[in-house]
Amino acid sequence: MTRTHPKRFAHPFEAVEPPRNAEVVIGVVSVTALVMMLGALSGSVVWLLGLLVFLPGTASALCTVRQTKFVSAWATLVVAVTVVIRHGDGRSWLDRILMVLLTLALGAASVYACHRRIRREHEMLRLRSTAAAMQRHILRPLPLLTDDVLVDGVYEPVQEDRLVGGDIYDVVVSPWGTRVLIGDVQGKGLPAVGAAFAVIGAFREAAHREPTLTAIVDALDASVVRHNSYAAQTGDDERFVTALIVNVDAHDEVQVINCGHIPPQLLHDATVITPALDSGVPLGLAELTAEPATVNWFAFPPGATLLLTTDGLTETRAADGTFYPVTERLTERAALSPTELPHALYDDARAFAGEGGQHDDVAVLSVRRSPHH
Repeated sequence: MTRTHPKRFAHPFEAVEPPRNAEVVIGVVSVTALVMMLGALSGSVVWLLGLLVFLPGTASALCTVRQTKFVSAWATLVVAVTVVIRHGDGRSWLDRILMVLLTLALGAASVYACHRRIRREHEMLRLRSTAAAMQRHILRPLPLLTDDVLVDGVYEPVQEDRLVGGDIYDVVVSPWGTRVLIGDVQGKGLPAVGAAFAVIGAFREAAHREPTLTAIVDALDASVVRHNSYAAQTGDDERFVTALIVNVDAHDEVQVINCGHIPPQLLHDATVITPALDSGVPLGLAELTAEPATVNWFAFPPGATLLLTTDGLTETRAADGTFYPVTERLTERAALSPTELPHALYDDARAFAGEGGQHDDVAVLSVRRSPHH
């Protein structure tokens, strides 16, 4: 029987929070006072007022529409009052009127630009929310408990400008054992989600139907090829998928096929081992090689944990370009439970990258063999 709990996902996309009204007023008044002071010291107050036209433009990029309207009105009012008061500085009235009109026009343009920015943010919010919901529905909630293994993990899409990521995973109970898939679709966004649909759908069907992992890989490769042919007809890019397919049954060894993916790591008795695997071509590229997919076997004793990851973990970088030391950090946390381990690694990788680091979509699965085996 399979037991499920809600899995951990990234926080939904949120637009950048605008400044508070008090902060806007303080900022505008401070800049205005600075411009007036510089103008008084230089004797060119009227012409230095041209600096205020930058205020509405800045507000349009950071503030709400109402705040941008306030800043634009403020800048226009200050310029108009100042050019009227300073009528004896030798400047013509035509110059003064043109300055006021220019400030007014730039303020109106800033308000329009703010409208466009906020509308685009709302559209992106809806699109990202829809894409993230789609991805949540095709990925099974974790943890998953079968007769053979306990599978737990963490999945976190970055959800930046290219929408959601292409990391995938799935767990299927079959007559030949528990089949586990982890993969990474090339690229991001809705096209990557489409390829993910194709692979996961094919895996769920083939894992129940096919007795061998090689037959499952053939089915997955064919699904990616079909998806690419449909994508080519609509003008989308063709994609490939790196994948790792694992089969765990009652035997002491585990079967694995690596399709260009990151090798798994085995934790047992506080030691970390990276099994030597033959690496085949990614899914969708099988026609480029005459070599068939190779099944590898290695020991998976009771109580051991198999860690499966995507490159979002291994390619996490700190601000200085240093890669996240997965094996070292994994060794330090080898005593953690399979439920705690994926989340601990993910949190540590985020802290390692920091604000200036580089990180991508992350999927980390821990596969613990059931003790009764």
